[in-house]
Amino acid sequence: MTFISLQFLVFFMVVTLWFFRLKNQNGRIWLLLIASCYFYMSFIPEYILILGGTIIVDYFAGIQIERSEVGNRKFWLVLSIIANIGALAVFKYYNFFIDNIHSGFLFFGKPLQLPLLKMALPIGLSFHTFQALSYTIEVYRRKQSAERNFVVYALYVMFYPQLVAGPIERPQNVLPQLKEFRPYEWENVKEGLARMLWGFFKKAVIADRLAMVVERTFGHTSEASSAALFIGAVFYSFQIYCDFSGYSDIALGAAKVMNISLMENFKQPYLSGSLSEFWTRWHVSLSSWFRDYLYIPLGGNRKGEWRRRLNILIVFLLSGLWHGANWTFIIWGLLHGLFVMILVGNTSPLAGRNSVIIRFFRIIMNFLLVTFLWIFFRAENLQNAWIYIKSIFALRGGANFITLSPAEFIFSILIVAVMLLRERYLPGHIISKNNRFWTYLVSMLIICYYFGVFVENQFIYFQF
Repeated sequence: MTFISLQFLVFFMVVTLWFFRLKNQNGRIWLLLIASCYFYMSFIPEYILILGGTIIVDYFAGIQIERSEVGNRKFWLVLSIIANIGALAVFKYYNFFIDNIHSGFLFFGKPLQLPLLKMALPIGLSFHTFQALSYTIEVYRRKQSAERNFVVYALYVMFYPQLVAGPIERPQNVLPQLKEFRPYEWENVKEGLARMLWGFFKKAVIADRLAMVVERTFGHTSEASSAALFIGAVFYSFQIYCDFSGYSDIALGAAKVMNISLMENFKQPYLSGSLSEFWTRWHVSLSSWFRDYLYIPLGGNRKGEWRRRLNILIVFLLSGLWHGANWTFIIWGLLHGLFVMILVGNTSPLAGRNSVIIRFFRIIMNFLLVTFLWIFFRAENLQNAWIYIKSIFALRGGANFITLSPAEFIFSILIVAVMLLRERYLPGHIISKNNRFWTYLVSMLIICYYFGVFVENQFIYFQF
């Protein structure tokens, strides 16, 4: 059940209306937990057992961490980490590591056959693994009380709007809201629905339209012209942004309708003037997770310049691995780490110059760097990524592989420009006057219906 489906719209309306008809918070919590289980099971039903198993471990681990002395507290924290990372390692990384072991032995002329697991990756496993870990770590740090109500804790992990692709929440933000009974608030409903429609627009009208060009250029790299490949790479930058931030908009909007505020996950990342700034604006919940639970514990910037740079590299390398069990993701993360490690703290000829022209130039250069790195993220393997990059710089002719008509191509560029301008100058989703809200609602529904590309395209980050 994807967000861009009639099934989800019916699900959302039924759950939301039922939610507000209930007059006590316990009933609402049970409703949301059952609805979230149903939502998750609509993908691969049996994988809810994996999620349920880690929820049970973390629930009891949190209580024991709070109760125990120093030594035992570490034991329960380690148990929680092993349970969560262990499930992630088995389902997401086991086959990747076994394949690389096979390749290593084959390289030395000693074939080795270890069994591979034939199973699909549980959807959103990396997201709810990190969210669960944030809970036990915060309890260990005594920044969060252990949750005694099992149903409330289970809902914290399984809350359906952000279950499969974030944002990766912290317990201090979500748990208090789940336990607070708040009556129907029309202003929150308007804001939430407006944000959901904006997310639908970014996903269906922009991301899935650009995907048609991206799939053709990345699927026919050896035949496409350099210009077509460059356009395909730029389109992918906007496709993945509109796809992922569109999901976040729908998630935050759906939660807002029920008076629950989730953290912002995107802050106009393509207006960044540097790669380090980009990572304060892109996938903020993941960036802050790595900062708080990995970078700072490693020493952050407290142990000298070279240690700081090494910590940055480690964080980005693991961030790449978090995204997927493929060398393309690892190299993508490694390159981000290297560029940030090298550029952060170095004096630039443009440093300290804040004129509009200089700022615009820095934004364009940073966008091109990010686009170049996205090629590794999108390519099926490193060889394809290298061919794609080499073919762009070859400045060769060939087929254009732009599947859009000239009118659709121009339309695609215009709606991307409209999206960027709207998020830059009208970033909010609050519409105070009811007549303007209803006009916006009807207009966006018509635009999404007539201009949306409704194909079986899962959200890109569902695979993580």
